[in-house]
Amino acid sequence: MKQLPIQSDNFKYIERSFKQWLELLGYAEKTVYGLPNMLREFFNWLETNHITNIKHITTEHVKKYYKYTKQRANTRFDGGLSNASINNQRRTLHLFMDYLRQTGRYEIPYIKLPSLKDRKEKLNTLTPEEIKQLFEATHIADGSDWDNEMALRDRALLSVIYGCGLRRNEAKHLNIDDINLDKGVVHVKKGKGNKERLVPINKNNTKHLEEYLYNARPRLLISKDVRAKTYGKTKGEEAFFVSMRSRRINDQTMNLRLRILVQKTNNPIIIEKNPSLHTLRHSIATHLLTNGMKLEQIAKFLGHSSLESTQIYTHLVDANDN
Repeated sequence: MKQLPIQSDNFKYIERSFKQWLELLGYAEKTVYGLPNMLREFFNWLETNHITNIKHITTEHVKKYYKYTKQRANTRFDGGLSNASINNQRRTLHLFMDYLRQTGRYEIPYIKLPSLKDRKEKLNTLTPEEIKQLFEATHIADGSDWDNEMALRDRALLSVIYGCGLRRNEAKHLNIDDINLDKGVVHVKKGKGNKERLVPINKNNTKHLEEYLYNARPRLLISKDVRAKTYGKTKGEEAFFVSMRSRRINDQTMNLRLRILVQKTNNPIIIEKNPSLHTLRHSIATHLLTNGMKLEQIAKFLGHSSLESTQIYTHLVDANDN
């Protein structure tokens, strides 16, 4: 979609501005990158229909384009777009209309586009026993000089992403002062849509966070002055999770550490599931629901803006009971 041409300077400017708006609201990097590309496809379609300025867009154009996405061919695979892709297009259009209204550029009368039922496979989750095996895998040494530090950081990461249900982007942006170990809460300041929330930490996860904070993180930062001469100014002082380069941990490192733990379990079922960091978040939500927590409480715990997002877990629990 990024390669689709658009000629209108107005559309080019709006595409850049829309991306900056998403960044300002604290959306995840994947969203900030992907949604403007989808918006570009909408602009490309408008230009083929002789519309070159946002002030000429009507609700009828939005409806026709959304209908078009349901019919157009998939450029990468045979057939049409998946329901998930079409729903992403729907989300882009809704956010685009919000952007226009909130920035005062133009207001398209609000139109609620119907979502499609996602036909993808059952949401991937791990069982409590499989989660336990991931934690146990952190104790298996790699044979490197940083074994202890990596093990403590891995357990702390599992504790906030599984134990506290944080999104990857939320965990990455945690700062030292966002975690109050005495009160047992994590203050998520970089939540989706720039929303904040307080998340409780149980005693076991508090222990993992303390061990990382006092025994591993200082070692990762101890040679920051030496590294600063090599890599430039160090940026890890405020970050809770830091890398071996004394900087805030990045997405690639977080994903890599999980893949390493998955392989260390030597459990073919876990390896076949190929869990992502988001799988851990799905897993804790499912486990909480199974243990009797109310849907409203889980929505608050996860930082969902509506129960509609949380209700997918009721289907998971129902399917597991059958």
